[in-house]
Amino acid sequence: MIPAPFDYVRAESVDHAVATLVEHGDEAKVLAGGHSLLPLMKLRLAVPEVLVDLGRVDAMKGVCETDDGRLAIGAMTRHQDVLDAALVREHCGVLAAVTEMVGDAQVRHRGTIGGALAHGDAAGDLPALAVALDATLVAAGPEGRREIPAADFFVDYLDTALAEDEILTEVRVPKLGDDWGWRYEKFTRVSQAWAIVGALALVRRSNGSIAEARVGLTNMATVPVRAHAVEQALAGAPPDAIPDAAAAAAEGTTPSGDLNASPEYREHLARVLTRRALQAAAS
Repeated sequence: MIPAPFDYVRAESVDHAVATLVEHGDEAKVLAGGHSLLPLMKLRLAVPEVLVDLGRVDAMKGVCETDDGRLAIGAMTRHQDVLDAALVREHCGVLAAVTEMVGDAQVRHRGTIGGALAHGDAAGDLPALAVALDATLVAAGPEGRREIPAADFFVDYLDTALAEDEILTEVRVPKLGDDWGWRYEKFTRVSQAWAIVGALALVRRSNGSIAEARVGLTNMATVPVRAHAVEQALAGAPPDAIPDAAAAAAEGTTPSGDLNASPEYREHLARVLTRRALQAAAS
């Protein structure tokens, strides 16, 4: 449980962090909140020779509104600060609701939204939300900044579209109007643990029917996935169509099997949790 030796660099700015990554290549790792990287380092599953700490880069912290009507959350904004942000609670309450279920109070006061997303763990709570919201993730590298849709950001297990010399600087999410409801259902082995399966439902109602539904699934593949069959079945449908639509939640997923659950049990959980989440969101 002791990390291998490494050099430490405290980044003074985004440009300084990127320059350090360019200099050291794949020998360097970015330190955000540390709750994902440090456990891997203690087990020596990650052995970086240089650690680039972003903790003092204030330009990567905070929540603001963008010119195109979205919310921009700095990647180094701690989970608790996301929870406390008035803009988040007013315009994207689902982000606060899901963030409140991340780990425990200690994790939420140290971990960051960017660190959780850049880690790329499909068992995490925030990746499924980012996919369901059609969030945009902004990366900075030696060639400048680029925007990556959440659907393209997660490539494989613990693997994202970020290049070795890029860092995640910002997460942009849409504002949700009063006609949107949401619910995150998370099944865990013990309280505050990683999700065995999770289902995030967003429902927009109009004239008593479901105008639009989005469902993001946690830990049902090597990346967070959308339950597109469910979403299509509910477009324009009445709320009482939810049970039948939720039966298709596991279509197109590839859940793994482990000591906590078999693939078949995870598929069952996906159907049950999706139904519960959609019914709560629609009400």
